This record gives sequence, structure tokens and C-alpha cells, in this order.
Amino acid sequence: MSVNQNDKKIILKQNDLSEKIRNYITDMPSLPVSANKVLEICGNINVNPSDLNKVISLDPVLTGKILQLINSAYYGLGTHVKSLVRAITMLGLNTVKNLVLSTAVLNILQKNREKKGINIKGFWHHCLCVGVISKLLAVKQGVDPKYHEEYFTAGLLHDIGKIPMNAVLSSDYTRLVAASDLENKTLYEIESENLELNHCTAGNMIASAWKLDSSIIDVITFHHNACAYRGENTAIVCNAAIANYFSVVNEAGFAGDRKPVKPEKIIWDTAGINEDAYPEVLEKLNNEIDRARIFLHIT
Repeated sequence: MSVNQNDKKIILKQNDLSEKIRNYITDMPSLPVSANKVLEICGNINVNPSDLNKVISLDPVLTGKILQLINSAYYGLGTHVKSLVRAITMLGLNTVKNLVLSTAVLNILQKNREKKGINIKGFWHHCLCVGVISKLLAVKQGVDPKYHEEYFTAGLLHDIGKIPMNAVLSSDYTRLVAASDLENKTLYEIESENLELNHCTAGNMIASAWKLDSSIIDVITFHHNACAYRGENTAIVCNAAIANYFSVVNEAGFAGDRKPVKPEKIIWDTAGINEDAYPEVLEKLNNEIDRARIFLHIT
């Protein structure tokens, strides 16, 4: 089944898809006050753990998650950490910020679990895989450890634009997913050919509305078109493009298409990554995904 001209006309005749997507995003809950406050505080170069403690300690859920993380097998500490300030200090401000952000966004977006064009469970498994691979590649690239979680969060959220597309288009999105498979094209290509916007544009709308970090917005917007990117976040954008490719090759989850599009040579060169990094990443992938899924409660 292909999206023939009649199908295309039906899709394009919807009353301003961009407006429908914007309305959907406008109706989505805002990020929690505590999450916004954490992001605001972390934007201050003079921030310290006690500043975050004052905000996070007022949110029992966030407090529990941070203490759960520092005391998890992932960190393998010999002692049990009970102090929130100590936990924040040991984890680092960037890790805490991105943990808070990931948790807040997932709590909002996972509420949309309708099985329309894409299966939401498979979708989040793909996103989680891209996040983990992004982080593993960042380690291999020699990225400063304090930024590793930023790479994970950007990878985790790279496809969030598919959530409103899936919800608003409903049966039409199902047809686009089918066309992607039958025409051996990426869903991004099919969207761009048949709609007035694609999931990267929709994702940019969400990320901009929530005032997410520029690095995350750029990954969401350019992970399918990294060669066109000209901003300050080139390294993380190229990293995410490669991570997305590795995830599709690995058939980890299902985000609407199964066609792995190999990034252009300039993207590999810019990221400083070779294709032979894939087996090494694959060795660590499943364990890292299981840890992240349990912690973030992605089912």
C-alpha cells in the first residue's frame, strides 16, 4: 500500500495540520513548577547543590528518584546515601537537571498511549535505545562526563514530535507508517512528502514551548538532517544522528519505520565516530537500557 495521490489529497485537506498540532501542544500540560525551577536554577553559572536542594526537597517524588539513583546498583556505592544535598553533589548538577527533565517530560508524554500509527511501547523503547547509545557514544568520544546525561536526554527525547502527529492524524498516520514500510523510506521522508510538517518540526514546537535547552531542541529538530545544521551544538546533533541509525539497525523498538539511513561521512567525521563502534556499543546496550527503563519507569 502506498500513499497515492487521492490519499495525499485527503491528508492535506485536513484543516491546517500545523494549527491542529499547535493546539494539541498548547493543551498539553506544562512542565511541573519544580522542574521549571530546577532548569532555571541550573541556568545560573553560580548554582550550587544547596540551591537545588531547596527546590527538590519540596517535591517528594523527585527527592525519591534522586536518592534511588545514587543508591542504585548502577553507582555501586558501599554506603547508603540519605542526604539529598550529598546525592546532588555526588551525581552532579547536570545529571540531576537532566534526570528531572527526563522524568517530567516522560510523565506528560507517556500518558498518550493510544495505539494508532505507532505502538507507544515500541516507540519509547526506540527512544530509550537512542538515548543510551548517545550516552555510550559520548563516553567513547571523550565528552566531559558532566555532559553525558545531556546526551542521554537529547537522545531520549529526539522523536517526541511523533506523539502529537500520532494523536492528531490517527488513521492517516497509520497509513503513512504502512507507506514507509512498503516504499522502503523513513517515516520522516514520508511525512515530508505528504504533510505540511514532519515530526522534527512538531518536536521543535513542543521543545520550544517547554523552553528546553538549545542542545535538546537542536537534536529534536535536526537528527534527520544533521548536515544542514549550523549551530553551536554540532557534536551532540551528529551524535544523535548516528545513535538513531544504530538503533534502527539494531531494530530496537519501533518508532514508525525500519529503514536505517546511514549518516553522511561528514557526520561520522564530525562526531569522531566510526561504524566499528557499533559492536562495542551493542555489548553494553541491553544492560544500560534495562537500568534506564526501570529507573524512568518506561514500560
